[in-house]
Amino acid sequence: MDNNENLKLLGKVAAGDRRAFEQLYAATSGQLFAVSLKILGRKDRAEDVLQDAFIRIWHNAGEFTPGRGTVLTWMISIVRYRAFDLIRYHKVRGEDGTESTEFSAEDDLQELPQQQKNKLEFCLKELESQQQQAIHLAFFRGLTHKEVTRHTNNPLGTTKSLIRRAMQSLKRCLGL
Repeated sequence: MDNNENLKLLGKVAAGDRRAFEQLYAATSGQLFAVSLKILGRKDRAEDVLQDAFIRIWHNAGEFTPGRGTVLTWMISIVRYRAFDLIRYHKVRGEDGTESTEFSAEDDLQELPQQQKNKLEFCLKELESQQQQAIHLAFFRGLTHKEVTRHTNNPLGTTKSLIRRAMQSLKRCLGL
């Protein structure tokens, strides 16, 4: 299903259309489950994250902004954040929640078409080293601003500024 079809379905979901929600689920759940499973490494937890993500999608469908990306990208980001939240939850509790919580940019970029992957890799390399580190920690490892701050020993405001400037540079470089 292409983005226009997903966008129409999401608009209907925002209006409370359960049939559209079922169609959106049928069209995207396989891909979203694969993302969740890749991050968590456990089928049971990946299923829980997928369910939670679709509840959030149902409740927040009206918040999607078309100019900021595709519907599928928005949905994947919800799944990723839910999966990273679950990892953090199990870390805090001292439970081994995944096979691996280490992520590399190369692993994340595997899901992109080769041309997009090459462009993104190029643009990431163009960032200053502190910006590269902040983006890697925030987006590829799923850390919050506060966690990035602790990791880099920067003030919170500096971390937020690094990430914001890096995102602006990436958008310019990618032509977004």
